[in-house]
Amino acid sequence: MSSELLWQVALGIGLVVAAVVWLLLHLLYRQVVRIDDGLALIWQRGKELAANTATTWMLGQTARLLDELRQEVFRHDEAFGSPR
Repeated sequence: MSSELLWQVALGIGLVVAAVVWLLLHLLYRQVVRIDDGLALIWQRGKELAANTATTWMLGQTARLLDELRQEVFRHDEAFGSPR
């Protein structure tokens, strides 16, 4: 084999290796973009969930105040003797 043929074979193998590396990197990039899009969606949904549940701690207080309001309404009803 001549040295020119060896160089051509080496360059051909290098070109094939470079193409395979490029393909693998492109596949990896596409997968990373998919993961990033999924994480962005999860982050957005998490923020929406947090906004929707930020005041749930107040439900107990609301129930207590509603009971007090109901009792007050009954007291007014008894005091003013509303007709039924």
